[in-house]
Amino acid sequence: MCGIAGIVDLEGPREIAPGRLKAMTDAIAHRGPDGEGQWYAPGVGLGHRRLAIIDPEGGQQPLLGEHVSVVFNGMIYNFRALRRELEAHGHVFTTDCDTEVLLHGWKQWREGLTERLDGFFAAAIWDSRTDELALIRDRWGKKPLYYALSPRGELLFGSDLWAILAGMDGMPAIRGDALSDYLAFGYVPEPKSILEGIEKLPPAHQLILKRGAWRGVKATRYWSIRVHPEDTGQTMDEAVEQLMPLLRSAVDKRLIADVPLGAFLSGGVDSGAMVALATQARGPGLDACTMAFENPAYDESDLAATVAAKYGARHHIETVREDAMADLDPLGLAYAEPFADASALPTMQLCALAARHVKVALSGDGGDELFAGYRRYPHHTAEERVKARIPGALSRGLFGPLARAYPALPNGPRILRAKSTFESLSADAMGGLFRATAIMRERERDALLTDAQPYSSIDLLRAHADQAETDDPLARAQYVDLMTWLPGRMLVKVDRASMFAGVEVRNPLLDIDVAEWAAKLPTRLKLDGFSGKHVLKSALRGLVPSEILDARKRGFVAPIGAWMQGRFAARMDALPNRSHLAESGLIDPAAVSGLWDDMQRGRADRSRELWALMMLDGFIGRMQGSNRTRNAA
Repeated sequence: MCGIAGIVDLEGPREIAPGRLKAMTDAIAHRGPDGEGQWYAPGVGLGHRRLAIIDPEGGQQPLLGEHVSVVFNGMIYNFRALRRELEAHGHVFTTDCDTEVLLHGWKQWREGLTERLDGFFAAAIWDSRTDELALIRDRWGKKPLYYALSPRGELLFGSDLWAILAGMDGMPAIRGDALSDYLAFGYVPEPKSILEGIEKLPPAHQLILKRGAWRGVKATRYWSIRVHPEDTGQTMDEAVEQLMPLLRSAVDKRLIADVPLGAFLSGGVDSGAMVALATQARGPGLDACTMAFENPAYDESDLAATVAAKYGARHHIETVREDAMADLDPLGLAYAEPFADASALPTMQLCALAARHVKVALSGDGGDELFAGYRRYPHHTAEERVKARIPGALSRGLFGPLARAYPALPNGPRILRAKSTFESLSADAMGGLFRATAIMRERERDALLTDAQPYSSIDLLRAHADQAETDDPLARAQYVDLMTWLPGRMLVKVDRASMFAGVEVRNPLLDIDVAEWAAKLPTRLKLDGFSGKHVLKSALRGLVPSEILDARKRGFVAPIGAWMQGRFAARMDALPNRSHLAESGLIDPAAVSGLWDDMQRGRADRSRELWALMMLDGFIGRMQGSNRTRNAA
């Protein structure tokens, strides 16, 4: 678990300035507090910041071999099995660290290495014998990897945006379509970054560049999840019998650590399952960490306490308070790119709490995407079934006018909240999914932008849906979320917060064996009416308390509307005309004022849109400050 950075001259072995690489690794010091290292060869500089989890004494990086050098961020769960296989081929190991498997594995299998790895990782491998650089990223994109290629053939890579910027000569401009995506989704989906010329290596991809022959080379995908339901007639009991050994194995392999290990514990199904299964494997006394909220509408700490008591966990609870939110600078440093999921704030507090007790924590991320836990899934499935019975033109002609005529009542009784349903029924499948997940609609986004481009963020979802290899509406929605929402939002939120606190987070529900099994489930085993995770809840019955399994899903959210009109009110007042965002000229001040006025007067809840703009304002300010520092130097 670490941060990586590097500079490679792909045209010729021109000298790499040590100070430049050091600036890049210093920029990601928060990802690796336990040590640092740099290594240089002609035209190559590899840098590393370390969070020691496996073999703390012997796992220093960069790791150097006879002609292969590696910097690595992550964890390879099957490294011991791969080590035995490589030793059978004659490879000699000198450490007990999983990093060394990458070094010898590249020598043995080259680009075939990545498909053998079970874990989460971002790594750079330099092969001096062939003058090749390989960048690789794990299947889900849990570990980040940014890179930039200059026209003169210099490649910079790093674990976050700040590392790349620290190695560049100038400050790139904000990328127009990436800004549009950010305002729509609240994050910037791969392969884009928010800045021109800097990209993210997508999940399950590798990029292999040869010195002197790198132009036009593209990253290639080495794995893809096939969410393809196969209804073999299996009963729920049979499905549970198949699932439980997979879950136990997934948890067991993530209990490997040479440092203290615990778990995040909310009041939800997935985290409760992690505590239950880990305790069954290791015995009682697991450290479980929970964030409570003062507002009972957001608080699940009582349910978390029920699980902790059932399994004899050492339960650590802290309360998220508004007065602890005054300083947003750590949030900006940790996330680098603008990131509009406000639950990142309590997530950072949760990780800070965990860091006082453990260095590795299990989390239930991935369960909602793989087992259909989000509330939007049954609604989307029902809407698509309705549309399948009505020709497209008739559907648009019938439901479009109803959507426009029906009043928006987001806070009214559930039966009166039909406007969004009519909108989804009048749109295509991905237009409907977009409406369920977007921070702001495209027309709202374009009204904010001073230079709105003829660009549709929905097309990103459509492109992934076209690759889903299934016509099943639920499976397609899950596939799209696994390609966008999961790596771009959910995993980013936890990775950046945990690394900032010095904690490694592991996700048993994203185990490849679990995922590929879940991807074949028919809808009847995933949805029970309008309730999701049918098979997972059935498997956990008796392990997780019924009041959790049967509760309505709430999610880990933050009361940002109250915060904006309290702790952050002064910042919001300044946002339209007296902020970095206003000075940038990217956003129409009158449109921002309109959103804030709606919020203050209670006409509409604009908290998500305004939070996204406030995070963008902070990013622009940090970018300007970084540029001033660079120019002064």
